[in-house]
Amino acid sequence: MPAEPTLSLDLVRDVGEMLEYHFMVDALIAGSVVAVMAGLLGWFMVLRSETFAGHTLAVMALPGATSAALIGIPASWGYFTFCGAGAVAIGRSAGGQRRTWSERSASIGAVQAFALALGFLFLSLYNGVLGELENLLFGTFLGISDGEVLTLVAVASGSLLALCALGRRLLLVSVDPDLASARGVPVRALSIAFLLLLGLAVAATSQITGVLLVFALLVAPPAAAQAIAVRPAVSLALTPVIGLVTVWVGLGISYFSVYPAGFFIATISFAFYVLAGMLAWAGRATGGRGAGGLEDPSASGRESGR
Repeated sequence: MPAEPTLSLDLVRDVGEMLEYHFMVDALIAGSVVAVMAGLLGWFMVLRSETFAGHTLAVMALPGATSAALIGIPASWGYFTFCGAGAVAIGRSAGGQRRTWSERSASIGAVQAFALALGFLFLSLYNGVLGELENLLFGTFLGISDGEVLTLVAVASGSLLALCALGRRLLLVSVDPDLASARGVPVRALSIAFLLLLGLAVAATSQITGVLLVFALLVAPPAAAQAIAVRPAVSLALTPVIGLVTVWVGLGISYFSVYPAGFFIATISFAFYVLAGMLAWAGRATGGRGAGGLEDPSASGRESGR
């Protein structure tokens, strides 16, 4: 890599320069996989109002990484073990959709506090400062290995296949759990299964984006897409597009900058979210249509009822 890469007006040359380096190719592949996986799972997470649960699962990376360092195993094992255990704990303690939001959030908060306590305990037993703590918090897009990319691809493939199998029932459970239960859908079991998928995604994503930046790809793109498009199929399709643009532009700017990729990716994600909110507001102000010209279902319902 040149000492000081220089951004020019020739986009083709600049992209070609980045792709000459294997670490940038790995970063782009990993970032793209994360953008798609985190975006699609995050879409259901935002729809189900489980953002706090996703944040708690990200926190599980701390006890996962510290316990792995303590017993001398790869950190990824700790990530997946604790994120999976956290998903089951949240799913069982939150008690399903029938509990109030405050009751569920209190249960999730208790799980998060316990996870943080375990992380600090394992860190103190480790008798030292955990190596690469900065990467644990803020990620290392430009320092991932080929093996990590392959693991990420495998996890993403399995997670997305499972999401495809569960997607239709999960959408019904997310929108109308009472109707889903009346139709014989196992609401609680399906909710726990989704949290397990989300835990796997968070475990894989946290190793790339870090604990504090995981929401850059898990929350902002789906939240922006849902603000722009009121139709589920449209917003679901738009989510990975926003995520991919965020990752590619963020990594590209970072390559020609002295600042970390995580900063640019988080900033671009936030900018998309703010822009989507502005478009949604403008759409509502101009006659009850969502951004992008998509009609608000509630508005059409009012029209048909006249």
